[in-house]
Amino acid sequence: MFISLIIPVYNVEQYLQDCLNSVVAQTNLDYEVICVDDGSTDGSLTILKEFQNRYNQITVITQQNKGLSGARNAGILAAKGDYLFFLDSDDWIEPNALKILAQKQRGGDLVCFNGRRLFEDGRTEEPDGGIEELNLNGWEYYGKYALVRRKFHFVCSVLRLYRREYLLKNKLFFEEGIYHEDNLFTPLACYYAQTVKVIPDCLYVYRIRKGSITQSVNVQRLYDMITVANKLSDFFIPIRDIDKNNLYREIAGEYFGAFMPEKRKLYGDKDLAIKMLINWNNFKTVSIYARHRRIYLFLSIHSALFRTYIYFEKRIKTSLNNC
Repeated sequence: MFISLIIPVYNVEQYLQDCLNSVVAQTNLDYEVICVDDGSTDGSLTILKEFQNRYNQITVITQQNKGLSGARNAGILAAKGDYLFFLDSDDWIEPNALKILAQKQRGGDLVCFNGRRLFEDGRTEEPDGGIEELNLNGWEYYGKYALVRRKFHFVCSVLRLYRREYLLKNKLFFEEGIYHEDNLFTPLACYYAQTVKVIPDCLYVYRIRKGSITQSVNVQRLYDMITVANKLSDFFIPIRDIDKNNLYREIAGEYFGAFMPEKRKLYGDKDLAIKMLINWNNFKTVSIYARHRRIYLFLSIHSALFRTYIYFEKRIKTSLNNC
């Protein structure tokens, strides 16, 4: 099995060598590394070229800044591997990760594995418990695990190996120009996957650092929550032959999550702009749970009514827990 590792790179000179060293140290020799420099303005490209000169399996692509999705998509199109592995350039993979994947994959569209988080201040945490599944299709996998609370979120695209032909056949690329691209990509990837294998091995290390895309404060992140909800609901609402309860719960949460008090505190009052972005017919359709129907009603009247509801809901839960 030939694996293509796709590494988007943008201004990560402080962390990039850790990432690349973890890759070139892999014992499985049947792989390529596609590094996509997304318009870096620091020393990242210099580091990439140094590694490219030392290791034959590394290819460096340079492009003007298109964001994480654009860099990943460039890697998908350039890849030659049977399977694709997305690795963020401030993270790294465990020793023998590729060897383990090569040994345990059995031709599935997705091979899913475990990961752990490392904080920039040096704190580490125990990874979530490993999972093993052999006979699931993608939508069964989504339905069973998408809502399970884990430290490393289910939607993270880096926790899976993807069969390249399956991605290309179904035109599965990352949406460019938005945050939360994994929230959109992962449900679609699960929907199209015919066969999924889940292995318990912890193969990926996710570095939590200040200044990364996932930790940045940018109001566009708030608006893109709604963009993702609209796109997912546009795609899935017409589909009739699958269980969509868990998915609808997630989409409804994306819609009303943008109005939560903590979001208002972080980004300021953006209620009007958010309301203008929402596809309210879709929001109503995906609100299949009683609580979500109430929330939809309150938000359609006034967002302050919704936040009052959330306030009293939280107080009631606290009172009950203290009884």
